[in-house]
Amino acid sequence: MLKKALARLRPADRPVLHSDQGWQYQQPNYRRMLAARSVTQSMSRKGNCLDNAAMESFFGTLKAEFFHLNRFESIDQLQVGIRQYIRYYNHDRIKLKLKGLSPVQYRAQAFGL
Repeated sequence: MLKKALARLRPADRPVLHSDQGWQYQQPNYRRMLAARSVTQSMSRKGNCLDNAAMESFFGTLKAEFFHLNRFESIDQLQVGIRQYIRYYNHDRIKLKLKGLSPVQYRAQAFGL
């Protein structure tokens, strides 16, 4: 899976790959493959699931509100749908925790943008 993902990177891409501290992610060969493609490795702190809580929450929402409610004929259709959902989530979907604003609206208000 990692080799397939790395093969899709463009030369200028500099992604961050976040994982837990599983032994497979700490192996020298794995780390060399990441470094060779300028991938920054990020790991949760030992015994701290909160490091990943924000993304786990988002993925749960994505699955509940988008993935499980649709059928996809192709990977391309799924990718387009995910991009549309992420745009909706950031710009249009309100959250009570953000005072009834979308994330973009909340940041704009909070930081005077």
